[in-house]
Amino acid sequence: MTTVTLKEIALFRSQLAEDSLALKALDAIEDCEGDLEDAAMTLAIRVGQQPERVNSEWLDALARKWRAVICQQEFRSDLQNHSIKEMIEHIKTMPTFPSILAAPVLMYVLKQGIDNFCEPFDSLQ
Repeated sequence: MTTVTLKEIALFRSQLAEDSLALKALDAIEDCEGDLEDAAMTLAIRVGQQPERVNSEWLDALARKWRAVICQQEFRSDLQNHSIKEMIEHIKTMPTFPSILAAPVLMYVLKQGIDNFCEPFDSLQ
């Protein structure tokens, strides 16, 4: 189980105050007491996805699926500084990424550590 604190949720809220969809996702995370996997699963079901794995595996698999996008160099330093606004905006331009899941996925990645998460991607380049 990957959890975030109310302080971490508040940091995301301050960065995404203009993004009603992201705020809904943050509400769901808060409702799940910071459990990112539970919140992501709940949000996925709300938008019609039917995850076939247990919660913890599903969120990890989703994040890894989007590793090439998340680990792009132009966003890396922002993410290392826990600034996610630009990445959220970029993700919203991708029709195949479920936008409601952007905040929980990025929170999950930040909890893993951006360098640690991107290391497999970096070693391929």
